[in-house]
Amino acid sequence: MSLDAPDGPPIYLSPSQSSNPLRNPLQEPSMARITYQEIARHAGVSTATVSRALAGRGFVRAELAERVRVSAAELGYRPNKAARALRTQRADAIGLLISDVENPFFASVARAVEAVATDRGYAVLLCNTAERLEQEDLHLDLMIAESVAGVIIAPSTEDAESLGKLVDTNTPTVTVDRRVAGDSFDSVTIDHRAGARALVDHLLDHGHRHIAAVVGTTTATPSRERLAGCREALEGRSGVRLTVCEGKPQDAIGVARTLELGRRAVAELLDMDGERPTALFCGNNLLTEGVVRALRERDVHVPRDMALVGFDDLPLFDLLEPPLTVAAQPIEQIGRTAAELLFARIAEPGRALSKILAEPRLHIRRSCGSHP
Repeated sequence: MSLDAPDGPPIYLSPSQSSNPLRNPLQEPSMARITYQEIARHAGVSTATVSRALAGRGFVRAELAERVRVSAAELGYRPNKAARALRTQRADAIGLLISDVENPFFASVARAVEAVATDRGYAVLLCNTAERLEQEDLHLDLMIAESVAGVIIAPSTEDAESLGKLVDTNTPTVTVDRRVAGDSFDSVTIDHRAGARALVDHLLDHGHRHIAAVVGTTTATPSRERLAGCREALEGRSGVRLTVCEGKPQDAIGVARTLELGRRAVAELLDMDGERPTALFCGNNLLTEGVVRALRERDVHVPRDMALVGFDDLPLFDLLEPPLTVAAQPIEQIGRTAAELLFARIAEPGRALSKILAEPRLHIRRSCGSHP
């Protein structure tokens, strides 16, 4: 999915539709001709079961739900979305607000969310916030005006007040990758500290005593939590040192700026007075890419001259020479879980809040001088 419009109009990701430009809806079976009662008779279940199964609301045993879906398909049933919207006052669409779809992490999250939504017959209204609160606010107004069924958002700030309009309009909401203060929303996040701590522990266990942490702006939850994990790894160890290269808020806007932050950090570290670090921790996949490029430009060999680890994985990291040691996030799981939580909240607004904390997985390769 290549969507290159971070500051442009929202992008609709919709379930597939017929591409026949001559299609005449008057010649197609009317949605009203197939009723829940007919599907119930065909499937051998109650009308209430059909209603719950097709709406995705309430409990229906998996085998009964599948029987209902098969019967509906065989009978040619198609839901009357306009009528459903009138009943629920919600559109058959959900909103997804992320910082930048060019970021591989958020692109993968978007694909996973779309897959779940499409299976349920929902479209996804995708907007980029560019980590700008005012842009996020504008897109939230759009989501509410469009009466989306719910919103998944990677919030630009931890201030719950910024998402107050979602609470005020009773819009089902799930935060992803970051959480906001308080307990107003379901959330799916990663254990940023644990992943960073494991990577730095790995470096320390290899004898490195001066480590540099290259992180984005710590006004964002992931960068701040990952830096905290680095520092926790050094606690109780003597003779170790952590040098921090931290981005500014503007460095968080756009892929190019994040890559440049990685390159700039390498220049600062290699040109610093005194003993330079022997190992680098990179706070996300884009920073890692920028650092790798910069090290090559300066003829710094990994791991002979500098050990390197990164938070986040990319397919190319396993193909580099040497392959990079990383803490990988279960990105597809994060996206799918966020979408499933949202649809559960749509179906049952009063359910207890869910706070999901996914665990990163350490992939030990050869960028620290060690082999799997």
